[in-house]
Amino acid sequence: MEYNFGEIEKKWQSRWAGKDKSWSDKKTFAADNNSSKEKYYVLDMFPYPSGAGLHVGHPLGYIASDIVARYKRHQGFNVLHPMGYDSFGLPAEQYAIQTGQHPAVTTEKNIARYREQLDKIGFSFDWDREVRTSDPDYYKWTQWIFIKLFNSWYNPKINKAESIDTLIPQLKNFSSLSEKEKSDLLMEYRLAYLSEAWVNWCPQLGTVLANEEVKDGVSERGGYPVERKLMPQWSLRITAYANRLLNDLEGIDWSESIKEAQRNWIGKSEGTSLKFKLKDVDEYLEVFTTRPDTIFGVSFVTLAPEHELIDKITPPSHKDAVAKYVDYAKNRSERERMADVKKITGQFTGAYVTHPFTQKEIPVWIGEYVLAGYGTGAVMGVPAHDSRDFAFAKHFDLERPVVILPNVDWDFENQSYDDKEGKCVNSDFLNGLEVKAAIKKCIEEIEKKNLGKGKTNYRLRDAIFGRQRYWGEPIPVYYKDGIPHTMEEKDLPLVLPEVDKYLPTETGEPPLARAANWTYTPHLNPPRGGGLSQPADSKNPAYQTADKLVYGEIKNHAREKRKNLTEAEEKLWEYLKDEQTGYKIRRQHIIDTFIGDFVCLEKKVVIEVDGGYHQQQKDEDAARTMMINLKGFSVIRYTNEEVLNDPKSVQQKIKEELDSKILADNKVLPHGEDLGGANSTAIADSGSGYPLETTTMPGWAGSSWYYLRYMDANNKNEFVSKEAANYWKNVDLYIGGSEHATGHLLYVRFWTKFLHDLGYIPVIEPAKKLINQGMIQGVGLRAKISSRKIDVFDDTKIREGKGETADEDTFFYRALLKSDKKGFIKKYGSCQVLLPHNFPESGITNEIKVPYDLAKFADGKYYIDDEALEKIQEKYAHLKDLIIADIDF
Repeated sequence: MEYNFGEIEKKWQSRWAGKDKSWSDKKTFAADNNSSKEKYYVLDMFPYPSGAGLHVGHPLGYIASDIVARYKRHQGFNVLHPMGYDSFGLPAEQYAIQTGQHPAVTTEKNIARYREQLDKIGFSFDWDREVRTSDPDYYKWTQWIFIKLFNSWYNPKINKAESIDTLIPQLKNFSSLSEKEKSDLLMEYRLAYLSEAWVNWCPQLGTVLANEEVKDGVSERGGYPVERKLMPQWSLRITAYANRLLNDLEGIDWSESIKEAQRNWIGKSEGTSLKFKLKDVDEYLEVFTTRPDTIFGVSFVTLAPEHELIDKITPPSHKDAVAKYVDYAKNRSERERMADVKKITGQFTGAYVTHPFTQKEIPVWIGEYVLAGYGTGAVMGVPAHDSRDFAFAKHFDLERPVVILPNVDWDFENQSYDDKEGKCVNSDFLNGLEVKAAIKKCIEEIEKKNLGKGKTNYRLRDAIFGRQRYWGEPIPVYYKDGIPHTMEEKDLPLVLPEVDKYLPTETGEPPLARAANWTYTPHLNPPRGGGLSQPADSKNPAYQTADKLVYGEIKNHAREKRKNLTEAEEKLWEYLKDEQTGYKIRRQHIIDTFIGDFVCLEKKVVIEVDGGYHQQQKDEDAARTMMINLKGFSVIRYTNEEVLNDPKSVQQKIKEELDSKILADNKVLPHGEDLGGANSTAIADSGSGYPLETTTMPGWAGSSWYYLRYMDANNKNEFVSKEAANYWKNVDLYIGGSEHATGHLLYVRFWTKFLHDLGYIPVIEPAKKLINQGMIQGVGLRAKISSRKIDVFDDTKIREGKGETADEDTFFYRALLKSDKKGFIKKYGSCQVLLPHNFPESGITNEIKVPYDLAKFADGKYYIDDEALEKIQEKYAHLKDLIIADIDF
């Protein structure tokens, strides 16, 4: 008997999702927050919904987690296995800039594509808990966490965060300071703070980029030049948690490679600060060193290119050379400067310091290998006992005095001796001491002479939090007399405003500066509910659904629509009016710039009656739904046929839907009247308020706590209830890419510890066990010629490049999986594709390594001509149809 997988899988996937009411109303994979069963939480890193749809790397991890989830269910566990979308980000914004289409629209289409593909594969996700980081109902709580960070400080005495209010009594003369002075002082302690910071600025993209978004001096997306720039930025004080982030690695079951990556990124080191007096300038250069035992081996001091004293100490004779070098070096990302150990550059400033013990004059240099954010941005150069100092000194022919005598023969002419073994020589009061004893002795002497103090230092830097972008969470901060204040929590979410373009303004301000009346007025009194005369606890509170300026322009159109209802709308209205559902429902009511067919303000629900079935109509409806969602309303839809055939049944479904939703909590007025405050649907108050922050949060903000939202995804009153958090605790099995080791995986640990400190959650780590699924690589060849990427299996595009050449840097392999348009799913069914060993020829294995074996054609150059094309196609033709790429089925 033939296995009809198409029919069988469709049937069971429908039943699992609870769509087949004849079988069961219960969704098979729904988790229960009130279960007596033992819990098991298995989580995948949620995807960014790109326009291409899923790539083969997604199901690689999802298949593994799905197997575990199903197995645990069979063992009797209450399994939480959710899925959602990391839906804010730069790609959607760049597409919006190119096309003018709102990022919300393209994001919604992409999510629909992902969901279609995930459903066809048949994963056992609990879709009732789906989250989207770009949904206001979600990022309301991301903004709420930011406010908590702003209003907290890290108390080193109790080793945890607490309210900033507990710090104020400890600050001397605080009450006598001006408001600006108070704000500036507290900024030095807040966990979310505003300060001048060196950032990676990309003029072409008009935004700040994270270190991991910059490769070889250009943006990872688009390949645009990136420069280092000092500018006001919001940051998070992750450095306060450095020691806990380091120590707590020992208690979690994560791969050693991930742990080691985080250890290196945190970079804990014990040492001392030390002051060098500048010659002819009434200033000191302070350095941090882990090797004070080598103090007598210092032959130069090197500053980071961003060091604040460079201009002050550089004499006129060296100004031009220093300025030129600083401009070069500071525009390279810190990641590049740390990684590029073979490239040696530097510039003498013309300034000198005096040695703190010998009083000898020591030259001051600038070198890009010194980072402004590590230590003090200055290092003492000990070339005989530090490899980078050695390379620098040898390159510039600087002295290399030996002060540690090794226990083995050593060639100091060719390399430094860095080990902490041996005895001090040529070192005055340290002579004859072993290294460890000398370190202790030297720190004592430094502290005795008031030249510095023993301390612990970390390589970890505070996390830059602001982005000059549109498509991200607005930061809930307004400015009164230039002083930043956070919005009131009851006014969240601060929803993205409409803008005319998604580009920075002509004066270089972020895109949100384009929004009309992007202002905020704190509430003097709580907003009234139920209209102007009704009590706040009225059953029928009213909600502001349009800006008061916009409302006047569209209300007449809404009135006309009420006079001309379609047959289906007229039929349904007979069943909805006069509170037949138990709720007041308005027809043709304004929601911002949209007119909803029917609207229940009490539950913030829009009911739409749709006509056509064609794809364009579906796309437009999906985009409209997304925009209404952004205003804080949910949307339910019925077709004309459903309403005309059985209006009473539709009425009953609407009643059930309304009953299932809790009362919305932000009480505002129905026709755009001003209540003097921000809310989820309108922020501006005709320019009379205080200006709002125009930068948005980075892409990692929403992903730093999403695992908690899955526990209680539909909670309107809390980001997660204590009951849900205490039951699910943390993730039992987390699966995702190792490339997130020093990004997402570090930030989510930081936010978890912070929320635990404030008492909101019971755990200090997000996941007990983490598995990295590895990477799938397939063989595909692309050539980059004249900035055009061309596909070797597309003859036409290849031949357009005939005769052009590319050197080894631009002619390269990509880990490209060719798209199988017929699709393995259609050919074999999802159950078979989920077992990769059934199809070894598909190329789906844990890891397929691609050799870098470029063929050389004609005179050592790479020509895209007919002969080369033929060779390439012949070599890789067998892979063309075997590997799934975007799971295009």
